[in-house]
Amino acid sequence: MTVLDPFYLLVGDVSLLETLLPCGVRLVQLRLKDKPNAELRRQIRHARILCETHGAQLVINDYWQLALELGCDFVHLGQEDMETADFDALRRAGIRFGLSTHDPAELERALSFEPAYVALGPVYPTLLKKMKWGPQGLERVRDWKTRAGDTPLVAIGGLTPERLEGVFAAGADSAAVVTDIQQAEDPVARCREWVAATQAYRQ
Repeated sequence: MTVLDPFYLLVGDVSLLETLLPCGVRLVQLRLKDKPNAELRRQIRHARILCETHGAQLVINDYWQLALELGCDFVHLGQEDMETADFDALRRAGIRFGLSTHDPAELERALSFEPAYVALGPVYPTLLKKMKWGPQGLERVRDWKTRAGDTPLVAIGGLTPERLEGVFAAGADSAAVVTDIQQAEDPVARCREWVAATQAYRQ
């Protein structure tokens, strides 16, 4: 079973890793959007080197073909990506994958693939993007953990250090963070706060 760090950082550009990985980040997703192919490759290669240097687990969002090509070992896929992803090829290459879920049908489908983790969101209102799902709340986190069993559960959406205790008490194994750090006045200081706030939950 995959053991996830309780703090799961998501970044939209590899440049953020240069400043945030030294804070003690151990699990990070590179979530690239709307970039040319050459730039995708450059950022993924650079992120892989940075994560290896700092002892962090790199997860590539969406681009499972590039993860295969560039020797990455963990990807995150949304529901749409699951339609086209070659799960057999990922398994043969030893690449673990996490899957996004938002409702019970999506969760059941995701668990049938035996993922390394399932993600649930948004737990709280989020500024990240317009979503057709409203805030899921802590009761849904509890329900998801019951349904997921031994599969690790990642909570995402509107999380802050102050909300961590409730999220972990409800059964989440890891808290994924985007805007709370990227929109902070001092992202490095905020990232350090997150690493410290999740220390009690590290195994």
